[in-house]
Parts: sequence; structure tokens; C-alpha cells
Amino acid sequence: EVQLVESGGGLVQPGGSLRLSCAGSGFTFSSYSMTWVRQAPGKGREWVAAITTGGGATSYADSVKGRFTISRDNAKNTLYLQMNSLKPEDTAVYYCARGWVTIGRLDYWGQGTQVTVSS
Repeated sequence: EVQLVESGGGLVQPGGSLRLSCAGSGFTFSSYSMTWVRQAPGKGREWVAAITTGGGATSYADSVKGRFTISRDNAKNTLYLQMNSLKPEDTAVYYCARGWVTIGRLDYWGQGTQVTVSS
């Protein structure tokens, strides 16, 4: 059974940092591109960042470029999202998903982790 489990969310002040993790199991993690998606209150899901199988290529939404970094450790079957210079508009539930960027084509999703940016 494919499972993706996110962790690392929480409450942080504007300008602060958080690192999210996503542990994958039940599939060959290193064989799949992975994507982070977020959903803010009352809004639709928004693609945030994606990474290829070996981590050699990454892509970011304009809204997070220069502030967020996606990475992965295939030996640990874990995906990461380092979030710096957080803004209140980054408040959302963050999901990791299997696949590359296009939300409709991501085939497995985690349960999500809440990130709240507020003073």
C-alpha cells in the first residue's frame, strides 16, 4: 500500500522558517518525481514545488521561488520542503504527492500538514 506521511508543520511568525518532511512507503520512492501542493483556507490547491527522481531537477511556483527549497533523500525515502522568509499568505495545508507538478496527474497524496504564519 502506497503511503505518504507529512510532518513538520506548525505555527511560525512572519519571516520565520519551517522544514516539512514527507515519508514515503509501499513503493520504490527513488523511481518517482515528487511534488508539494498547498491549499489555503477557502482556496483551491496550488502547486508549490517539484523534484525529479534523483533530485537533479527542481521546479518552483513563482510565489515561493527564492524562499522555498525542495529536496529528497532516497536512502531514507523522504521528501523535504525547506521554507524560509515565510509570509502570512503561505498559511495553508501542505501536501506531498507522487508525480510531477500537474495536480490532476498526481496519483497518491499524503494527509497534509498545517502551516500557519502569523504574529
